[in-house]
Amino acid sequence: MAFPRIAKLKTYEDFVGRINELQIEMPCDSAAPEPANCHLSRSAEVDGMKIGNRFCILPMEGWDGTTDGKPTDLTRRRWHKFGISGAKLIWGGEAFAVRHDGRGNPNQLMINDGTLSEIEALRTELVEKHAERYTNTDDLVVGLQLTHSGRFARPNDKSKPEPKTGHRNAVLDAKLGLTDDSEVLSDDDLATLVDDFVAAAVLAEKAGFAFIDVKHCHGYLGHELLSGVDRPGKYGGSLENRTRFLRDIVNGVRAAAPSLKIAMRVSAFDFSPYRAGADGIGEPDPAGEARLAFGGDETGLGINLEEPSQFMKVLHELGIRLVCTTAGSPYYTPHIQRPAFFPPSDGYQPPEDPLVGVARQINVTASLKRDHPELFFVGSGYSYLQEWLPNVGEAVVRTSMADSIGLGRMVLSYPDLPADVLNGTVMARKKICRTFSDCTTAPRNGIISGCYPLDPFYKKMPERDKLNAIKKAT
Repeated sequence: MAFPRIAKLKTYEDFVGRINELQIEMPCDSAAPEPANCHLSRSAEVDGMKIGNRFCILPMEGWDGTTDGKPTDLTRRRWHKFGISGAKLIWGGEAFAVRHDGRGNPNQLMINDGTLSEIEALRTELVEKHAERYTNTDDLVVGLQLTHSGRFARPNDKSKPEPKTGHRNAVLDAKLGLTDDSEVLSDDDLATLVDDFVAAAVLAEKAGFAFIDVKHCHGYLGHELLSGVDRPGKYGGSLENRTRFLRDIVNGVRAAAPSLKIAMRVSAFDFSPYRAGADGIGEPDPAGEARLAFGGDETGLGINLEEPSQFMKVLHELGIRLVCTTAGSPYYTPHIQRPAFFPPSDGYQPPEDPLVGVARQINVTASLKRDHPELFFVGSGYSYLQEWLPNVGEAVVRTSMADSIGLGRMVLSYPDLPADVLNGTVMARKKICRTFSDCTTAPRNGIISGCYPLDPFYKKMPERDKLNAIKKAT
């Protein structure tokens, strides 16, 4: 399927014309925001934290830590870029495993007593880099995302899955060769894991992080438990049971680390798993079970926000005010999670214009924001907008469709985009992410993640040649 590239939509009329042609809803200002009257530059008070503007850096895993979970120079380089970005909300930097068997790869960062000092240094250096460029750090908020990778865990070998699942799922089990319940975590297993999350939160508080995110997105364990309608026992079935894991963690953290704020990044909706069709274009797997898509409808191809809205009420009752919405999973529904023109090597060609995926996330976030105005919502999926990101982001925040614009892969190639937008500087076209998906294809093949097409540093690395060979072969 052929779609016009964003770079070819050079005028406002071109871009809005394409939106209208697709019959999607997406606000867009005719010009980039002016610094004197920019809603993206406005500060916000959230749960006792002052956030200096409405840009947020989303967590991204680099596959470049040490085997014992410590950061490397590559990790520090990435975090330094987060510090100079100009964004005043740093959502965790990347996902930190709370224990070894929850690592998504053997080089994922972990938080424990042995890694604590270097993780604290990551945060300190990020703040120092921010201070060097912007002076004020009183309105800079830095959190830490905590996770267990669940069925997508590969803690010891990049090529060997070692899944720990929340429940059975016919399509996803088949991909991992699972034929029985042997890898489903028991209730006792989950209770122990609650303790591991609480212990990790205590360390995050010691390291000076303002908040932790208890990751509930992208098919990892927290997210999978939200769809455990068939799971027996106290962690499955009803929504009350499916949120017990989160509630137990929050209650434990409140008691053990009382000064630490708690946030939530959640896949607010999901579809049944997709696969590449005979023509390479994504299509729903016929074995998909619609009831296992949290926030999905009975077809598995649409959205029902009834339970996600109830989940927002649970978050409010738990005292959580900072929420980041995303969607689906990069492993089985990447086109709804991370809209891109070019798929990763193990993905499929997009079954829709990626602008449809961006609009879908914007409007779901807007709906939840409208129903839960007491929560501060960070939206995702904006990188695909490229040159039009500032125009859409400003319109979204101005019209209260979201409170903050989250940036992920865009800051790998263009780390200071937030600063340029807030200063009224014309965007640097040569640094704009074009969603080549190399930052995903690389780790899918055991290579460190980075922006190989646009970042001069990664362009020179020998891994680029290996990555190009893999892309050519696929």
